[in-house]
Amino acid sequence: IVRADDDPPGVFYLKSGFARLYTVSPSGQELTFNVLKPGCYFSMMWAIGGTANTRFFEALTDIELWRAPKDELLAFLQKEPEVLYELTRRILIGLDGLLGVVESLLFGNAYNKIATALIVAAKRFGKKKETGEIIIELPLTHQFISSLACLTRETTSVVMKEFENGGLINNKKPFLIITDLERLN
Repeated sequence: IVRADDDPPGVFYLKSGFARLYTVSPSGQELTFNVLKPGCYFSMMWAIGGTANTRFFEALTDIELWRAPKDELLAFLQKEPEVLYELTRRILIGLDGLLGVVESLLFGNAYNKIATALIVAAKRFGKKKETGEIIIELPLTHQFISSLACLTRETTSVVMKEFENGGLINNKKPFLIITDLERLN
């Protein structure tokens, strides 16, 4: 949708589908910062904060985007404090979640990192079934989970197999099922 180091062509609203915000290390490893779901706005750091866009935005599924010019958005937000308040509230909730993930990435081992990635995905994209299991309705490949946990795909695959053998998850492609969120937590 937008490449790193390119100025976005405006501010986007994700009407449907899923996208991600990610970066690539000098060695080529991807790190996914956020998975955007319907109702999310993006390019806000660039539009409101005036910061350069240094990250990629990529569609994960078929998406529908709405786009507003930066100047029109800024003028609208200055006239609508209630909308600005709601936007700020959403940003702060997202920041709190991001800080939890950063904490896990900095202090956790591979098991903690992957468990955190799965728990966040379950909270944001999961639907609880009558059995208590949570189905994550976002295709999560081992490669994608590794980009969330800042690990190699090989390490992620080993840990995911151990989680599956331990009864914590069930991989019913294309979706992942968390069978015991409490134990995973």
